[in-house]
Amino acid sequence: MSLGPARRRSAELERHFRQTPDRFRVMTGDRPTGPLHLGHYFGTLHNRVRLQDLGVDVFVIIADYQVLTDRDMADRLGEYKDGLLLDYLATGIDPARSTVFSHSAVPALNQLLLPFLSLVSIAELGRNPTVKDEIANSRQSTVSGLMYTYPVHQAADILFCKGNVVPVGQDQLPHLETTRTVARRFNERYGAVFPEPDALLSAAPLLLGTDGTKMSKSRGNSVPLGATADETARLIKGAMTDADRHITYDPETRPGVSGLLMLAALCLGRDPHDVAEEIGDGGGAALKRTVTDAVNTFLAPMRARRAEYAQDMPYVRSVLRAGNERADAIAEATLDEVREAMGMSR
Repeated sequence: MSLGPARRRSAELERHFRQTPDRFRVMTGDRPTGPLHLGHYFGTLHNRVRLQDLGVDVFVIIADYQVLTDRDMADRLGEYKDGLLLDYLATGIDPARSTVFSHSAVPALNQLLLPFLSLVSIAELGRNPTVKDEIANSRQSTVSGLMYTYPVHQAADILFCKGNVVPVGQDQLPHLETTRTVARRFNERYGAVFPEPDALLSAAPLLLGTDGTKMSKSRGNSVPLGATADETARLIKGAMTDADRHITYDPETRPGVSGLLMLAALCLGRDPHDVAEEIGDGGGAALKRTVTDAVNTFLAPMRARRAEYAQDMPYVRSVLRAGNERADAIAEATLDEVREAMGMSR
């Protein structure tokens, strides 16, 4: 699906969410490779809570198996999974209305990878731009076969629960197109089993990190949601600005300054131009004070909830166990349906 049609369809979906939310099942998630940060919050997390609150059935996967696509081993996996759970709960994911689960706990989901791989060619996998980008930026000396299956594994993530909406950025449209291709080819070959999921394009602006590039866990330029107020102040104090004391919002020529202004604006619910005008000739120091105050005030309620949940990790982990059980039951039912369609029923 190209960008224009995807945008139009996203606008249609937003109308339908308000009218008939029970028609939709949203599938989204994260790889447990490090702490979630403000880029995740404004890019995806707050949208998951919004859809949940509208009455949409939201599935959130902790994609632990996919950690292995671009690294030799899953370091600190348990710690990072706990951190994801804490962040999800702190930001408003409600286990009574959303399902949080992990790859490794749902065998039937992963078993769908085998028939799905038979529906795509090696050339199609190699052409996927996201796979090519991941390979180019891989920290490994060689690329594993798992990397090439990444788009099809994501198809299994989405289709096991018959997800029909996937929130994505425009750079992720090729991944979703692979899922749509897998669903369509399976249905054509074996009979109608799967929906062809729609993309819900994010309206969130690109949030830059402290070095003026895209905020990312791997680049070490992010402000983690779980950071303390002092840690946040230290991270923002070290952010890149420039020599011009007059603060303006100009993303093309002043990415560092503009990224900080956008961060403050999102936390304050204001326009970045207005924030810049208010700071005026205060320079980088005033800008960083404004951003630090805005971020710490914005995150304070989430930090309080996170700290409260962290005092009861047995409950936090029970949320994942319950989500795993629901996801596993759904995956088993879908796998049975797939076997029946393929003439492999037990």
